[in-house]
Amino acid sequence: MVMPGIETTTGRADDRRMLAESVADFARRATDMARVRKWRGQSPGFDRGLWREMAALGWTGLLVPERFGGSGLGLTEMAVVSRGLARALTPEPLVACAVLAARTLVHCQNEALGAELLPRIADGKLIAALAWQEQAGDLGGGALATRCTQSAGEAVVNGSKRFVAGAAGADGFIVSAQGASGMQLLWVPANAAGVSLDLQPLADGRFSGLLAFKDAKLPQRHVLASGEVARAALDRAVDEATVMASAELLGVMSRALEMTLDYLRTRVQFGRTIGSFQALQHRAVDLFVQEQLSSAVLDDALAAIDERPDDPATAAQVSRAKARCSDAASLITRQAIQMHGAIGFTEDSDVGLYVKRALTLCAWLGNSAYHRRRFARLAPDDSE
Repeated sequence: MVMPGIETTTGRADDRRMLAESVADFARRATDMARVRKWRGQSPGFDRGLWREMAALGWTGLLVPERFGGSGLGLTEMAVVSRGLARALTPEPLVACAVLAARTLVHCQNEALGAELLPRIADGKLIAALAWQEQAGDLGGGALATRCTQSAGEAVVNGSKRFVAGAAGADGFIVSAQGASGMQLLWVPANAAGVSLDLQPLADGRFSGLLAFKDAKLPQRHVLASGEVARAALDRAVDEATVMASAELLGVMSRALEMTLDYLRTRVQFGRTIGSFQALQHRAVDLFVQEQLSSAVLDDALAAIDERPDDPATAAQVSRAKARCSDAASLITRQAIQMHGAIGFTEDSDVGLYVKRALTLCAWLGNSAYHRRRFARLAPDDSE
């Protein structure tokens, strides 16, 4: 007799395993470190043709509801893709567009504009980015200096946004602004009059954006949400993207550790492979433990956000995962350089690229210190 739920659970596990194999095959076929180095510091920082290939595989539409042309799957499936692509340091802005921006659109519940934009995101024809931060550390977007006023039936936006992930190559932006009814979220095409974008280089060779608005006029239908609906949509999408950033960190650290272990097995010093030295073996085991702990904590967060998205405790699980994965990725990639010896510090060493990607991902959407404080504030008190 098969217990209820067992067959379904096994089927999902098989689907995710096949998805992981598909991502690994894509990474082997379509990208390598030479391509990663080629796009470092060059706008837009990624290959639009490869983006369309990823869309054809269904990855840009994984989290888009089926009624809008997507797959309507969960964050656990998207984490499989995000982790696999991060292992190859793929620079395409999958999380920034297909998670952060796309999920904000979904949660805004503007069916008319969603029906126009989300199918284009799913099929890779539209790259969107979320612009909500104005100050360093303000991940909630609470300090809104950007203003939206009404004039002759139009929405007029003035202000600026910083740290816009995926801004390079974006076709449009979801922008937060202070309106008469509180926070508003608006769709702003990149080519709209009064909109300017400056690209700012990141440590890993990608870009964030500084977005400015000067009397940018938008049709009223471009208002995605207002008030509490806008706030809830933004908070939920940021949490979902934070979990995906944690999955990317897991991919980065796991590949950096694999590269290091391979080096320990092949590098010969004093007539022996350096992996035979007990001191390095102990360090490698410590790093493996950190990777496994990160994987377990991430699994908990994914289960919580997929199954209990409205539970207040879920946000604490998200912060727990980001803090753990950030600390572990920072430790593993820095140790990877040390265990590679002098060659690890050179520009030609690929392991250095993993350190730089970890640096940017650790800082994006809140570093470990920020998320430890948030976890302490949000976690249920077991003593009550």
